[in-house]
Amino acid sequence: MPLYKTITVDNSTNVLIWKIEESYEFLSKDIELTKHCRDRVDSMKSELHRRAFMSVRHLLAIVGYTDHDLYYDEFGKPHLKDGKQISITHSYEFAGIIVSDKLVGIDIEKQREKIHKIAHKFVNEFENDYISQIKNEIQALTIIWGAKESLYKLFGTAGLSFKEHTFISPFTLDYPFVYGAINHDGNVSHYDLSFLEFEGFTCVYALPAEEF
Repeated sequence: MPLYKTITVDNSTNVLIWKIEESYEFLSKDIELTKHCRDRVDSMKSELHRRAFMSVRHLLAIVGYTDHDLYYDEFGKPHLKDGKQISITHSYEFAGIIVSDKLVGIDIEKQREKIHKIAHKFVNEFENDYISQIKNEIQALTIIWGAKESLYKLFGTAGLSFKEHTFISPFTLDYPFVYGAINHDGNVSHYDLSFLEFEGFTCVYALPAEEF
């Protein structure tokens, strides 16, 4: 069982990351899906996406849930029926979840040079002012992208613009904590984010800021 990493963030928050090495057939053993999720996975054309989908169900099992405990709202945001908060991510051979009593978001991204080509779509002037000072721009852009994806998943509301509504404070690669904010419809909310890097990937997860 390739549970790759477990992070205990606090008393009510856990991050689990899975490295997807097994076949779809192996991952499907002993996993019962709801009809909705069975239809979803059957419609996936990518074998890797199907394996990632099932890997997430194994992560759910580790923290005591089944697919029947999970549901999605009209915005596609996942929820747990017992009221716990959950966020889900996968990228290539990695999948991850974060479960908490608090609102949460998580994202895993592969570090790739092509992120330079899309940076203008999600990096705002505030972030542009400091990003060139970070020694590895690909790593920095991937952290910002992952942070904004995490905030988007946490917020769970349509119409949120990465560039216009989300803001990531200056950070360094040597200190794996970032502060973020969402300014949407005249309301500003603040968040604590953490990042970790492994095997050319970046994982970022977000929770509401404890103090501000």
